[in-house]
Amino acid sequence: MGARLGYQLKHAFFALEELHAEHLADGPVSVRELSVLLLLDGREPESQQQAAERLGVDRTTMVGLLDSLETKGLVTRQPDPDDRRRNVVVLTAAGRAALKAAKAASDRAERQLLAELSPTEAAQFRRLLARVVPH
Repeated sequence: MGARLGYQLKHAFFALEELHAEHLADGPVSVRELSVLLLLDGREPESQQQAAERLGVDRTTMVGLLDSLETKGLVTRQPDPDDRRRNVVVLTAAGRAALKAAKAASDRAERQLLAELSPTEAAQFRRLLARVVPH
């Protein structure tokens, strides 16, 4: 069973989630909130429904994540300048700073997960995953 790809991927994911939780523990965002900040970074503002679809979460979950991030001052919901009937979600300056710190923590977690691989092997592993996982 341990040699099955699904088993290995699942346990690698669980290990990475634990490392993320450990490395993000002192910061302002959780792993799930980091996903939202990464999604919003460097893109045109999106509605919370669009963001939920891109993250693959239901609207209720997205509302909870955005409410938490908004309470922390990391995102804001604003009327879309092109369509006043729609609100878009935008990173605040504090959100960009939190994202920078959380990305550094996430990078540390990933390096720790891949520590048994050489830098060349880690890069190859990432390239191979990119080939089999559609973006």
